[in-house]
Amino acid sequence: MAQSDLHEPDVETSAPEEPKQGEGHQFDEENRLKPEFVRQVREALYDEIEDSVYDLVEPLHPADIADLFELLERRERNDLAAAITDLMSSDVVAELNDYVREDMVEALPPEAVAEIVGQLDTDDAVQLIEDLDHADQRAILAEVEAGDRAVIETALAYPEESAGRLMQRELIAVPDSMSVGDLIDYLRAEDHLTTEFWEVFVVDHRFHPVGTIQLSWILRTPRSVALSDVMKRDQTLIPVAMDQEEVALRFQKYALISAAVVDESGRLVGQLTVDDIVHIISEEAGEDALLMSGAGEGDINEPLRDAYSARVRWLVANLGTAVVASAIIAFFGAAIEELVALAILMPIVASIGGNAGTQTMAVTVRAIAMNQLTKSNTKRILLRELKVALMNGATIAVLIGIATALLFTPPLGGVIAAAMVINIIVSGMAGVLVPVAFERLNQDPAVASSVFVTMITDSMGFFAFLGLAVASGLAG
Repeated sequence: MAQSDLHEPDVETSAPEEPKQGEGHQFDEENRLKPEFVRQVREALYDEIEDSVYDLVEPLHPADIADLFELLERRERNDLAAAITDLMSSDVVAELNDYVREDMVEALPPEAVAEIVGQLDTDDAVQLIEDLDHADQRAILAEVEAGDRAVIETALAYPEESAGRLMQRELIAVPDSMSVGDLIDYLRAEDHLTTEFWEVFVVDHRFHPVGTIQLSWILRTPRSVALSDVMKRDQTLIPVAMDQEEVALRFQKYALISAAVVDESGRLVGQLTVDDIVHIISEEAGEDALLMSGAGEGDINEPLRDAYSARVRWLVANLGTAVVASAIIAFFGAAIEELVALAILMPIVASIGGNAGTQTMAVTVRAIAMNQLTKSNTKRILLRELKVALMNGATIAVLIGIATALLFTPPLGGVIAAAMVINIIVSGMAGVLVPVAFERLNQDPAVASSVFVTMITDSMGFFAFLGLAVASGLAG
């Protein structure tokens, strides 16, 4: 993609000064755009005064321009994009929310989007156009330079959320026959090289990575030393088809700053850097939390129809599971009528069991995501959680049993204490087994696990409490 000239000797340059927190009339004390400023932009858009819109937005940092887009309605975003086309730099595009970015791209002509694409790194360019329909993709790619277009099309051929989609093609790769001096001369002489990198990849004649050299090593090593003598041969290679969640785990486990991405033949095709991985970790963490509740992507900019579709199917499933619990209550209807205290105490048993199950499920989902829970230690983890559940159950059972005995009767206190122990143990098992079952079926273990865990804990809580009450002769 577009690169800067490396040769600018004897010229002092400085990075653009970032806006200070709370500086200017646009920001409040927490460095957020003030409602008054956003209202000014809205009024200028409504009055179709493009010069005023431009003058208001021009002083903003690219990240703040992205925030402004997210604060506006969809129609207003399109008008804003048209009014500040010159300010729609790659930095702004990279900061935009996915849904907002898609709206912005639709509002701009293909040639304007193609110009932005040409300024982006490969991974950002792919992210910009990957969610568009094929017609829009073709229209934009037709305006992109042939070399950049080929790179983007190759990246789009890889599966979504794979290393191939995420990787950057901009990297420094040199043969192992070079010396440190040769490498330094090469970096200074070649204007087309990327200007941002942390390490140099050393490759053999087949373009297979055989080592890496950090910039600090290059600066501190004599020119005459061969790269093969100073390079780090042990490196973590990322297959192009690897899922982004597994990629993030590799970076975390081995404390990587960057890593080479290789194709099926072991050939170097790109690199991943830690700044990309930080975004992945954030996305995956939020995604798991939302999937556990059946809330879909949970993005406030998500179209209403998509949000409805993602959530309603799990609510329908939850309705079905609630019917199961209701059927159990109906089965013991006579006992409840005979002893009203049962109706008073039932929600306590179900609520505590549900919370215990949610705790265990959250721990299990995280352990699976972090590769801490695998087939080799599932049994040990299950036994561990059962022990925790037994201790928790005993503690809660003593407290609720004593309170019930004092408020109602000692026999009823014993019944609810026993039911509480049973339900918390079952909750612990469900909290482990439900996510593990999803994982064994090659499904995301976070996908609405709470719906099924809640069904199990509620049903078992009601059944254990009411069944023990009937069996003990207290009711029914």
